[in-house]
Amino acid sequence: MKTIPVNTSPAYAVTIGSGLLRDCGARLREVLPPCRLAVVTDSTVGPLCLEAVAESLKEAGYAVSTFAFPAGEGSKNFSTLSDILEFLASEHLTRSDCLVALGGGVVGDMAGFAAACYLRGIRCVQMPTTLLSAVDSSVGGKTAIDLRAGKNLAGAFLQPAAVLCDTDCLKTLPPAVFADGAAEAIKTGVLCDESLFALFEDGTLKADPAEVIARCVAYKAGVVERDEKEQGERKLLNLGHTVGHAIEKCSGYAIPHGHAVAAGLAVMARAAERLGWTEEPLAARIAACLAKNALPVSTEYAPEALAEAALADKKRAGDSITIVVPRKIGLCELKTMPVTELLPVIRAGWEA
Repeated sequence: MKTIPVNTSPAYAVTIGSGLLRDCGARLREVLPPCRLAVVTDSTVGPLCLEAVAESLKEAGYAVSTFAFPAGEGSKNFSTLSDILEFLASEHLTRSDCLVALGGGVVGDMAGFAAACYLRGIRCVQMPTTLLSAVDSSVGGKTAIDLRAGKNLAGAFLQPAAVLCDTDCLKTLPPAVFADGAAEAIKTGVLCDESLFALFEDGTLKADPAEVIARCVAYKAGVVERDEKEQGERKLLNLGHTVGHAIEKCSGYAIPHGHAVAAGLAVMARAAERLGWTEEPLAARIAACLAKNALPVSTEYAPEALAEAALADKKRAGDSITIVVPRKIGLCELKTMPVTELLPVIRAGWEA
């Protein structure tokens, strides 16, 4: 069992280990007094985990209500958010109660945003069930939904009361879903240092996922503690996301987030190297690591389409946009440029 403190306001802990969902009720009692818990999940995770989680919570003295929505990025919208909020109201949740997000990144985003909105904010607990949500989206308090104009364009910051990451859930993931999470973990390795990045090159991710998750969470926790509302350093966590979000949008969200971020990371690494922004060759090494973990290193969408989609992203500010440039493994920097310069950058890193 590993525990990573996140010293935001309020502070909380990320607990990582086997069997946490079976014991979630007892573990939550350490930080959350008896109250009503609304467990929000989706149509994929619900049949696998919901019964055991609800039973554990009830045994610990909580009153439990459950809500499930159709799985997938297509549900990450105002309609689903409205359904969750109406459910919370129908169950008479009060400000002393709590919402539990049981699922992957979409569930965490939707449930977290609903918690931030309902009664102007109630507590939320994250129980990530995918590698992607474990290493990234369950930690740090970002919640959001998609708009027609782009991904994650409406949302709120709400730090969870606790995060329980049961590594047994990873055993149920299809290979493509596991790879989706590997993309965010590899991104963290590029940001963090050589020792973490090497874990994705030598196979440690599959052999000891708890160690990798803990390392990724510890790195992100430090960043979030220093820049909770993404005013500076936290923007580095968007490495690969400018092009990645554009790929998602161009595909109509048929390409999952992690696969899109992987391709976006490869594009940015090639662009940085070809434009002379790197301190050492890194594009081939990053591409090889992504490929080793069953992730794409290119995209079929043309640079022009990607640039157009990216300029609708929330990273744009007026006539400028900030991108994350890898200089070497363990060192990345923010680069703000006129929006007219984004297309040449994407062209420099693009490969069919």
